Amino acid sequence: MTRIPPKKLLLILLVMLPLSLAVGLVVGPEIILPFVSGAESQTFSNQLIVEQIRLPRTLMAAIIGATLAVSGVMMQGLFRNPLADPSLIGVSSGASAGASFMIVMGAGLFGMHELLGVSFVALGAFIGAALATWLVYRLAATASGTSVATMLLAGIAISALAGALNSFFSFIADNHMLRQISLWQMGSLSSASWNRVALAFVLLGGLLCWFPRYSRALNALLLGESEARHLGIDVDSVKVQIIILVALAVGVAVALTGTIAFVGLVTPHMVRLIIGPDHRGLIPCAALAGAILLVLADACSRYVLAPGELPIGVVTAVLGAPFFLSLLRRQRNVVEGV
Repeated sequence: MTRIPPKKLLLILLVMLPLSLAVGLVVGPEIILPFVSGAESQTFSNQLIVEQIRLPRTLMAAIIGATLAVSGVMMQGLFRNPLADPSLIGVSSGASAGASFMIVMGAGLFGMHELLGVSFVALGAFIGAALATWLVYRLAATASGTSVATMLLAGIAISALAGALNSFFSFIADNHMLRQISLWQMGSLSSASWNRVALAFVLLGGLLCWFPRYSRALNALLLGESEARHLGIDVDSVKVQIIILVALAVGVAVALTGTIAFVGLVTPHMVRLIIGPDHRGLIPCAALAGAILLVLADACSRYVLAPGELPIGVVTAVLGAPFFLSLLRRQRNVVEGV
């Protein structure tokens, strides 16, 4: 595949992003075309739908998509493995277990559903993600440094434990709770509000601006840890910082929207195939591509089963799985020399 300069792709994505945002505002159970005259009551109703429902939802999709995509880039660079994604360190599984706990036990324990505008399910998901990350780090950290291989194995073990807890909560849940758990695990942007959008842009926007600082370190790690140390990179410190920041970013994202699969795995692949592995261009391009992908996927989820809504995690999995399989086939053909 012929590669193009990162700056060229960045300009293309910068043009595509506002177009995708416009699609997100227009497409839904009811197609709303701006600047089309109609009855005053209908115009007011459309304006209300766009301003209070579709605009915050579309902006939430953009920031969450960018966060998941960049988190995938960081994990793949850290593990030097194109199959890596944030779920490897147990963040998603821990968040799922925390959310399930709050759905099943939260109402009885706390007697209310929100704290400062954030649902207890979201808080439980974030606490679960943070706890899983802390356990993985404690298991992988030694006096001589942090082993990436040990961290990967610890992540698998913690994910299995969190999966068992999630299954237990699903088993003891009633039908209503079980449906809530299932919908949360499939991901949804339906709870997006201006308060949540503001929270997401403050927390996740800051992290997205910080991640490019690790471009040089990730480029050096592509050569191996020994070579990176010779180039002056504090490898152990970089590993810890990236793990903590990615866990924080994904924990917040999953807490706000539930589990959304494949965005953090597929988007970095697509961008890397186009511009190459240089993280100086890969990180910003992946952020824009992830935002565009999730905005369009959300528009599709609202339109396909209108007036119902398809969980966005289902849409991203349907879009991502065929691409991932074709990518695996392409890599196999390259290895075999076909």
